[in-house]
Amino acid sequence: MLDHDNVVPTSTASARIAHLRRGGTSLVVDLEAQPTPVIVHWGADLGDATAETLESLATAARPQRVSGGLDVTARLGVLTTAASGWLGTPTFEGHRDGAYASPLFTLRNASVTDEAIDLALVDDQSALTARIRLSIGASGLVRSRITVRNMGDSTYTVQTLQPSLPLPWEATEILDTTGRHLRERSGQRRDLTFGTHLRESRRGRPGADATLLLAAGVPGFGHERGQVHGVHLAWSGNQRTFAERVPTGESFLGGGELYLPGEIRLAPGEEVASPELLGSWGDGLDELASRFHEEWRARPQHPSRPRPITLNTWEAVYFDHRLPKLVALADAAAEIGVERYVLDDGWFRHRRDDHAGLGDWYVDDTVWPDGLHPIADHVVAKGMEFGLWFEPEMVNPDSDLARSHPEWILRGRDELPPSARQQQVLNLAHPGAYDYILGVISAILAEYPISYIKWDHNRDLVDAAAGPGGAAQVHAQTRAVYRLLDELKATHPGLEIESCASGGARVDLGILDRTDRIWTSDCLDPVERLENQRNTALVVPPEMMGMHLTTPHVHSTKRTVSLAMSGAVALFGHFGIEWDVTTLSDEDAATVGAWVALAKRVRPLVATGRLVNANVADPGLDVRGVVAADAASAFFTIAQTQTLISSPAGRVRLPGLDADRTYRVRLVTPGGIVQDPAQSPLEWAHHETVLTGRQLAVAGIRPPVQQPQQAVVIEITAA
Repeated sequence: MLDHDNVVPTSTASARIAHLRRGGTSLVVDLEAQPTPVIVHWGADLGDATAETLESLATAARPQRVSGGLDVTARLGVLTTAASGWLGTPTFEGHRDGAYASPLFTLRNASVTDEAIDLALVDDQSALTARIRLSIGASGLVRSRITVRNMGDSTYTVQTLQPSLPLPWEATEILDTTGRHLRERSGQRRDLTFGTHLRESRRGRPGADATLLLAAGVPGFGHERGQVHGVHLAWSGNQRTFAERVPTGESFLGGGELYLPGEIRLAPGEEVASPELLGSWGDGLDELASRFHEEWRARPQHPSRPRPITLNTWEAVYFDHRLPKLVALADAAAEIGVERYVLDDGWFRHRRDDHAGLGDWYVDDTVWPDGLHPIADHVVAKGMEFGLWFEPEMVNPDSDLARSHPEWILRGRDELPPSARQQQVLNLAHPGAYDYILGVISAILAEYPISYIKWDHNRDLVDAAAGPGGAAQVHAQTRAVYRLLDELKATHPGLEIESCASGGARVDLGILDRTDRIWTSDCLDPVERLENQRNTALVVPPEMMGMHLTTPHVHSTKRTVSLAMSGAVALFGHFGIEWDVTTLSDEDAATVGAWVALAKRVRPLVATGRLVNANVADPGLDVRGVVAADAASAFFTIAQTQTLISSPAGRVRLPGLDADRTYRVRLVTPGGIVQDPAQSPLEWAHHETVLTGRQLAVAGIRPPVQQPQQAVVIEITAA
């Protein structure tokens, strides 16, 4: 039973019921439910409820006994196991060398504040204790974490540890994402029917096919409207998320780390904590996403200065590192307003292609006889920051490191695991390997004026164990990577790190709690990027998403795109350039410079505003924007991906502004609109156009007539 002396209720809670309210969200927990507390409600704010109404709410949620069932219908508790009679997916599973495989936790005490509920649970028979923390941020984002400790005198193996959050019964449609390299986070929808919809990653990282968000809502929910709930697991290793609907009238979302066999063995006194499961909801996906963004922006370590306009050298030179070319690239970049210059792969020993050298993190003196000083110093003298590419978790078998320390390579058998990009994975949980990588990176950072690391991770983890016949190592590897990032950040204040993983294969808030942005995708094709960036922004704040303007002849898809399309699609993120800008004509250089200048004007809104996505009738149009927190200004892009069903197009709406405020609306696309001379002018674009926020959101405006793969930018300011 609940120890009432250890319950600290909020002003809207009784000793039996806890009610957290923040950011438009209510979280109600029945503390006396058996055998563990039950989340009665997660979602829209229930108002200033009294103790009486909260207790009635909890009573109203209790199920009856039904024919063919248990005498007491089992419920989804905060720590549910099969021993309670729960026959759905459990929160926790484990055993003590095959015994004590039936844990059953009960509540020992609870502490409730305005922002968090801390629960202490115990299973004396299994000699286990558990701590559960449910908290709610200022934006209304809910966090859940479970920690289990072995109080016995023998080893306890944990198989499953995965928090869950309840869904409204009306949430019967699922949205998640899948994909591949160069096409990550493509959305897919299906009905949430009885049973389990399970998404797993066994890649040692989330992977290009992982779902960043698992959401469920009323049928047809979209970005603008429709109640929807979603969860994200803040973890960078193996993982699982699931949506489940059971015949006892309960639906829920859950997720946790996917433990490999024998991976979590707790010695007496040891404990393991689940990754945080983050839950958001909204009337539409835009509101759901805004809770993630606001919560992440409130962290003390969140990037606060304007995101530097970044030029990355990869698609300009690849492995062909020649100082005159790289100096010319820096000069051209500075001329068009670039603020950060990143030297990509190819600067270290033996690295003339991707077959050799990974792990040998020393400047290649056959290419750089004076070290990196000539290019680094030149970049800094031009007023730009200098960044450098690393792939610290990987090693080529053809490297001095692999030949010297084959025991540092992750593998479970005598033979090496299948290779990918001619590389294997370095076991950073091995103290020697960890110290080596920390040392060589620290030495490079100490010698050169490096303010930014592009941290890559170009393969999945396969057969990831601590040596032939060794234990599974993905959990330990992920923790070691986190520790390495934390240590580098602590010893090099101001250092920024980008999480890149074959582009977007490691995008999660576990890695993004330690880094400053992600590389959203290796695909720079703006047509492909539209869906990728929209779905990534369901969780990741846009200022942490690398979005680069690219060459018109796109490397990854061979498509030819307009400069306006490329610039517009890169505008609402961390703007950069992936292009050999030394090849630009004077006219193109001026236009690229204008895009850079526009990105600098837009980036304060990107970092603080709210993303909005308008529903459109024609599948060939994409309308999205970013609106200032005070709704005083906004920018929108209208991109056209294909020929339209109607020509000219029907009106498109621009939502998200203050309905009763008046705004000036104008086109600000660098280089102007590409228009057929036979077309008449777009009248509103050539006049003083003043509309209310309500008019823009309800009636809308005519977009310009465009060809496929064209885009325009609209600026909106309060009149």
